[in-house]
Amino acid sequence: MDILQFLKEEGIRDSILKEIEAFRKEYPLAESDRNRVPVPKFHYYGKDVWEKALTAILSGENILLSGVKATGKNVLAENLSAAFCRPEWDISFYLNTDASTLIGTDTFQNGSVTLRHGPIYQCAEHGGFGILDEINMAKNESLAVLHATLDFRRMIDVPGYDRIALSPCTRFIATMNYGYAGTRELNEALSSRFVVINMPVIGKENLVKLLLSQYPSLREEYADQLASLFQDLRQKCESSEISSKALDLRGLIASVTLAKNGLNLAQALEISIVNKCFDEFERQLVADLIASRIDGNLTCADLFQ
Repeated sequence: MDILQFLKEEGIRDSILKEIEAFRKEYPLAESDRNRVPVPKFHYYGKDVWEKALTAILSGENILLSGVKATGKNVLAENLSAAFCRPEWDISFYLNTDASTLIGTDTFQNGSVTLRHGPIYQCAEHGGFGILDEINMAKNESLAVLHATLDFRRMIDVPGYDRIALSPCTRFIATMNYGYAGTRELNEALSSRFVVINMPVIGKENLVKLLLSQYPSLREEYADQLASLFQDLRQKCESSEISSKALDLRGLIASVTLAKNGLNLAQALEISIVNKCFDEFERQLVADLIASRIDGNLTCADLFQ
């Protein structure tokens, strides 16, 4: 389904959809960038969040998506790139990410020293959407590079090279989880350069929609049971009865694929959710919860029409 048609079906205001179409016409996509425009495997469900994010992009703002695990931050970021038909650069922050990783490094080519462009530089040049994944794991050196890029100056100063102005359609979408190992609070200087959207947990109704969109032949009663199971896992996690390891939306979706390809549902849930808990006591709690909710003997013939 075309993503604009999906947004229309989600009830996004016509005025916003018209502005997206106008944005696309004003900033046509270069043929060389076409392979970088994402084709989302999953759609993000949530009208309120969609309208906030779309309005922020149309207003020229950069977005910080914050929230707990399994709220669809990366899915929404990819969907936004697709909605505006812009090339996407995924920039993961880890221990060795520094200024040269983001902007570029000197390289020897054709007898001279040239700058090999990094992802931030390429976003600026091509009018792309830069996805700054787990930005609260970044080192100070990396964050300092972003300050002039993300504020009203919209510039990148490259020592020894030209000053680069960002394309008017360049946007940056950062994501962050709280409480992960290696994360920390963002400083005020950086957080003030974003509008912040706190991502809500996916509700049962939207999770059923997501499952049925991925597996149209999945019987609705079993989509409902799987969605209820995920809500049960979330409640156990929020009450600290289990850790967040089992609260894995990717794992839940993977279990349906595994069941479709031959495993019974108990086996599929075991390797996609249960075994992600490495503590034996916790693993047994999750297994018991699944057994109380789901008939593990269900096979592909039972699950799909």
